[in-house]
Amino acid sequence: MATIFSRIINGEIPSYKVAEDDRYYAFLDINPLTKGHTLVVPKQEVDYLFDLDDQTLGDMMVFAKKIARKIKEKIDCKRVAVVVLGMEVPHAHIHLIPINSEQDVDFHREKLKLTPEEFQKIAELIQM
Repeated sequence: MATIFSRIINGEIPSYKVAEDDRYYAFLDINPLTKGHTLVVPKQEVDYLFDLDDQTLGDMMVFAKKIARKIKEKIDCKRVAVVVLGMEVPHAHIHLIPINSEQDVDFHREKLKLTPEEFQKIAELIQM
């Protein structure tokens, strides 16, 4: 059975796409810690990030770097955190989270509640 991320990539579930190429897909997290919180996933369905082959992992980080730079340029933040948890969905992924302090990456705190219009505006702002 396809993961929720594969279903998003295939267009079966809508998303706020930020970037895509033939191997990777980036979209806004619908339960964001901060505005601009983006997920970067390989189109290849692999459960754990560090099970990706070296080339795929390296290229994924370069893909994520381009998005992180755009986030930093367009979203008011000091840094863009890179977080790898991998527990919530069995599909390798990287969280890119605009932050102003370390507390901004606390996954236990309440998530932002944004309207579809707010998500769309953010996605358009940082789209590649």
